[in-house]
Amino acid sequence: MSKPRSDLKPNTFDFENFPLVTANGFREYDARWLFGKEINLLGVQALGLGLGTYLHEVGAPRVVTGHDYRSYSLSIKQALVLGLMNAGCEVLDVGLATTPVSYYAQFALDVPAVAMVTASHNENGWTGVKMGAARPLTFGPDEIGRLKQIVLGGEGKTQTGGSYRFVENFRERYLQAVTEGHKLSRPIKVVAACGNGTAGAFAPEALRRIGAEVIPMDTELDYTFPKYNPNPEDLHMLHAMADAVREHKAELCLGFDGDGDRCGVVDDMGEEIFADKVGVLLARDLSQNIPNAQFVVDVKSTGIYLADPVLKQRGVRVDYWKTGHSYIKRRTAELKAVAGFEKSGHYFFNPPVGRGYDDAIIAAIAILEMLDRAGGKTMSQLEATLPKTWSSPTMAPYCADDAKYDVVAAITKEYEGLKARGEKVLGQNIAGIVTVNGVRVTLADGTWCLVRASSNKPSLVVVVESPTSEANMRAIFADLDSRLSKHKEVGEYDQKI
Repeated sequence: MSKPRSDLKPNTFDFENFPLVTANGFREYDARWLFGKEINLLGVQALGLGLGTYLHEVGAPRVVTGHDYRSYSLSIKQALVLGLMNAGCEVLDVGLATTPVSYYAQFALDVPAVAMVTASHNENGWTGVKMGAARPLTFGPDEIGRLKQIVLGGEGKTQTGGSYRFVENFRERYLQAVTEGHKLSRPIKVVAACGNGTAGAFAPEALRRIGAEVIPMDTELDYTFPKYNPNPEDLHMLHAMADAVREHKAELCLGFDGDGDRCGVVDDMGEEIFADKVGVLLARDLSQNIPNAQFVVDVKSTGIYLADPVLKQRGVRVDYWKTGHSYIKRRTAELKAVAGFEKSGHYFFNPPVGRGYDDAIIAAIAILEMLDRAGGKTMSQLEATLPKTWSSPTMAPYCADDAKYDVVAAITKEYEGLKARGEKVLGQNIAGIVTVNGVRVTLADGTWCLVRASSNKPSLVVVVESPTSEANMRAIFADLDSRLSKHKEVGEYDQKI
């Protein structure tokens, strides 16, 4: 196959005869492109050849494939499979699937590698691949870096031995596995919101099988996403979830993203509970019978993990780590933690609850079982037992991929300089700065702000929180935003507090 190019234009002779692959699609731990503009089908085939070449290098040339529900995902998967087969890989295809279904297939079919075609919660027009070569882990920067080198350098090697098998009726096999041994003591009334994404074919049925009374919401598959993107962090979807809870007088709403690996929660009062706070509740629930339990959370997450008196009393240990499903998954495995939690709604449960990977349906079942064990308390009452904080949603100001890391480095240097000189922010000393992933600045009263570069989109990520007041939460955001606004590379926010 020809070496990939980045200068091809649709509706040209060359576009139909040469692979288009732009370098920016290789991100920190997965790959995402605008289909047609940044990658074409021949480019996807080149990606498959490169991935297959890499899998041979690491001794894992057997791979599970699946695809999400987009109008173009099946054709992209077929191009990827062709490349994998050209590289001499054995491909086992589970068909239309959520990303966690493909992860589960690695275990159920005893296959080391996975290549799941999905744009996750990104808007239509995007495509991508989530990959791994050692279950339950997915690629990190080193693996992606080597894959990028192979693909863009035209180093993909064709060889014989490639094969393809479609695995029949894998949806049912997954549903049986994920619900086995789970039965609620009462029919909790739950809205299952799927945003017309792939999870609609899996989540409502799974929750019914464990005994929940399920109110389906936008569960019909529709790849035009007629109402909003299936993203339980998006305010449009959250408002619809809240309206559904009130309309149906449900006990909660569980929202699923486009590829079914993230779960959002709206309580019985129609109020969103950010996933990091749901994680605190789950940590309380799971640590009841596990002395000195270990959990991993991402740097966007609430400070309650360290301040919660219940977790302190039980000797719970919490490790703040890099944001990103690949990072938290790997760290949770390394520390043999009970679970890992991300503010974005990824939940990683090690055995016996899960298999170490992020699965929104496993998370949803864990949340329903927690509520079932809560002695009659509602979700809003459970949240009310947490220490009070004022938190922002995850905000994403535009910043080009080739500029975002430099902007974060500049902001980091600015805050580190303030701390070194003993200068105050909001009239307070800077108590601590964490730079494991971007920069998280904590003031003396526990108010904090975070800015980091998005791992999968041309944007920054901004989160703020205060345990003292909403005014302080808004003030720390204003401080950070004023510093960001000095950089002309930073554009409009997707949403603001």
